[in-house]
Amino acid sequence: MPPILTRRHFIAAAGTASLLLPLAARAAPLDYTPGLVQEKLAAGETVFLDFKASWCTTCAAQERVLDALKAENPDYEAHVTFVDVDWDDYARADFTKSLRIPRRSTLVVLKGDEELGRIVAGTGRDQIKALMDTALSAAQTS
Repeated sequence: MPPILTRRHFIAAAGTASLLLPLAARAAPLDYTPGLVQEKLAAGETVFLDFKASWCTTCAAQERVLDALKAENPDYEAHVTFVDVDWDDYARADFTKSLRIPRRSTLVVLKGDEELGRIVAGTGRDQIKALMDTALSAAQTS
């Protein structure tokens, strides 16, 4: 026989669910695959590219700042498409060459056929926030 759900159990379960919902609502960055960025841009989305490597300490520092800013302002993830590009897999890809990406730890914002901004090896919160704000502004003005 299944256990009886009391009011106390219901309230506890609802409280736990309400704590987890903001975590579930956060969209994880998409992993780059050939054609993905072109598809998102063609759909009118603003794309924030993060060229990174798992072993790169600068990339890790950028990621900490990006995650903190996204946690502070959910509009970033609600309106901007974030794409992680694995440097080890795509450093020599035509896509990377076409954007003239010089190295890992490069962040780029694209909308339509325009590059709206980039940061190369920068880890400063203000600098990264400015780039994210550029992306958000572009995403909200369609």
